Order: sequence, then C-alpha cells, then structure tokens
Amino acid sequence: MRFWDTRTIQKIRRGYFSAVYFNRTKYILEQEKNLQVVTMQVFQKNAGSILCGTQEVKELFKVTTGFWNKGQWINKFSSLTIEVLPEASRLNSWEPVLHITGPYIYFAHLESVYLGILARRTLVASNVCAAVKAARGKPVLFFADRFDHFLNQEGDGYAALVGGATGVCTRAQIKFKTGQVMGTIPHALIAINSGSTTKAVAQFAKHLPNIPLVALVDFDNDCVYTALGVAQRFKRQLWGIRLDTAHNLIDKSLKNLGNKPDLYGVNPTLVNMVRQTLDKAGFSDVKIIVSGGFDASKIKLFEKAKTPVDIYAVGSTMVKGNNDFTADIVMVDGKKIAKYGRSYTSLPLRKSPALL
Repeated sequence: MRFWDTRTIQKIRRGYFSAVYFNRTKYILEQEKNLQVVTMQVFQKNAGSILCGTQEVKELFKVTTGFWNKGQWINKFSSLTIEVLPEASRLNSWEPVLHITGPYIYFAHLESVYLGILARRTLVASNVCAAVKAARGKPVLFFADRFDHFLNQEGDGYAALVGGATGVCTRAQIKFKTGQVMGTIPHALIAINSGSTTKAVAQFAKHLPNIPLVALVDFDNDCVYTALGVAQRFKRQLWGIRLDTAHNLIDKSLKNLGNKPDLYGVNPTLVNMVRQTLDKAGFSDVKIIVSGGFDASKIKLFEKAKTPVDIYAVGSTMVKGNNDFTADIVMVDGKKIAKYGRSYTSLPLRKSPALL
C-alpha cells in the first residue's frame, strides 16, 4: 500500500516534518559514526483505545529508514527489526504497542512522524469504535469531512472504517480501505430551491435515481410536518429521512412542550414524534437517520431511551480529543537503559504481535 507520493517521501527523509532536535541528533550521530543499536518503545495512556495506523507506520519505516550520502538516499530498513501489535488491537494504558530495534542513526528523524500517525489514526478509530459500540448494531456513518483540514480525509476515513463505521462520505476516505461512500441531501440544495425540501428531493430523485432517496427534513425546523410531506409526495420511493436540527433550536412540533433543555436539537422526543407520525400515515418502512453532535455518550442516551433511530451519523466529535503516543529508548546494544520511570516491557503476547 502506498500512503505518500515521492515528493512527500523525500521530505520525510530530509526531516521536513521532524522536530529539529531529532534532525540534529541524527546529524550528531552521523558525525560521530555512532551505529549503536537501540530498542525504541512506543506506548499510549488511554485504556480501551483502538490501535490504528500500524500499516502506515510499517510503510514509513520501509521507505524512509536510512541516510543521505552525496545526494543519494541509502535505504537501511533491512537493519531494523520492528515488532508491533496488530491493527485494531484494544489497548491498555501504558502498555507498549511498538518496538523498533536497530541503529538509531537510521531512524532518529522519524519519531515526530510515526508518533503523529499513531496518535491521529488511533484517536479517530477509538472515537468511532465507541460510537459503534453504543449504537448496538445499528449503522454508524462517518460524516467528518468538514471538521479538519481536507488532506486528513484519507487517513481519517481509513481509521473510521477500522473503528467499525458502516460508511463514509467522501471518495478520499476510502483510499486506503474498501468502504461505501454515502450521503443524503445538504441544506444548500433546499435553499437554492427557494427553501422547498420537496423540490430538492424531487431533483435528487430525478438526477440520481439509483441512489436511495433520503430527505433532510429540518430546513424549516418542523421535522414532523416536513417528514410527513415528503413521505406523502414520494411514497415508496422515499427510503429514509434525516434529522439534523441545530443544538440551539427546539423543533416547531415540540413548542407546546415548553422550553426544556432536553428538547433542543435532535432529541428522543422529536424522533419518537416523527416515527409515530410516519407510522400512523402508513410509512413505517421509511428509515430515520439522525445527525448533529452525536458521539458515544449521546448515542447511549438515545439507545437507553429506546429511540427509534435506524442510523446514526457522526461528525466533528470523531476527530476531537487526544490519544498521544510516546517513544523512549529502553535498550542500547542489548543493555536495558531508559529515562527514569520508563523501562523495557515485552509487547503483550495475547495480542499476537506481528514481526516485520
């Protein structure tokens, strides 16, 4: 699998993405001709995290381990032994996930890069996995395309699929792992049709007849009325509806219930009301998708209340948080040596670490 183009690989080799002190350390070792063999140990502190990014890290070492000699890159990957836990392993806090053994001079410049890969991929995979677990078997769609720099999409999509997402929303997000690109209708298409949800849905059905027809029903902040309207208009052609009410609004259909905190945004009361209205009108086969600030805790709340949601769509919450990784030299020339508080620990055998 190829994660980067030639230009990016060359930049990594030259330390472009590396903290300057790692580059300076590599330079010092080269001047001293220091070929001492070390074991670098990598760990993280979050219990229950889903390890992700190991394939990318393996590729990193394959193509960027080595040194420059008169303008030519000398690859020294063969001088390393890498032991790593399998992708998607569930981690305990502080346990090692990766051992890199070999002359430090050849990979000193890579620490910023491989720790960053593991941190980002594991963060997204862990957040998605938690949401999937909370959904109790219901599909979870990864709609986190617009909440970070667009060049993160390829890696984030991979991590989301490792974490168990049913589908993603951009083609970039399936570059590194097979998945299904899914989506509904944006508010923009409704707005450009004079605010008519029905017109927007009709255009979607006309020009994209082979894609399941899903109507976004919160444009007028009246999900019950709009959902019923599109169901009556499109009947069996309508596959589903999506509720995406903003967190600072109470849907019009709930106004008579007062100004209660639990009535804002997409909430169980609103979903139940939409479901009951559709069922009563004979549209029990229409699926309900919900989006807007959903994470594992919010999904758990909906599931505990037995809210009739068919599909959860998650976004910004999936790329928030932290899952930092740390690397330490714990052995030098076969002798255990490490900074105070750190020590060599074997990778957990129960997870069948893969030797590279």
